[in-house]
Amino acid sequence: MVRLAKLVIDSSQLENYTAALKEEIEASVRLEPGVLTLYAVAEKDNPTYVTILEIYADTNAYKAHLQTPHFIKYKAGTKEMVKSLELVETIPLIPGMKIK
Repeated sequence: MVRLAKLVIDSSQLENYTAALKEEIEASVRLEPGVLTLYAVAEKDNPTYVTILEIYADTNAYKAHLQTPHFIKYKAGTKEMVKSLELVETIPLIPGMKIK
């Protein structure tokens, strides 16, 4: 399962958001075998526009991720920081490709 999460962050909360996101991603990748990749980037000219590439082993791994304490903490802690969120389902063009 591969998706993009496209977010717009409140500019006054960007530093706090980035810290919370870093904590959540590090915990997810370290603790959840079904989380294959979470890679976040910000637009160079619009740093409040954040995109996260999410790669999970399957939909069950994604559903399990949503129930973890670290994701729930992230979601609750950043609720007021996120101005918009768009989840984009994708189809991998080269599904067997590994990220080094």
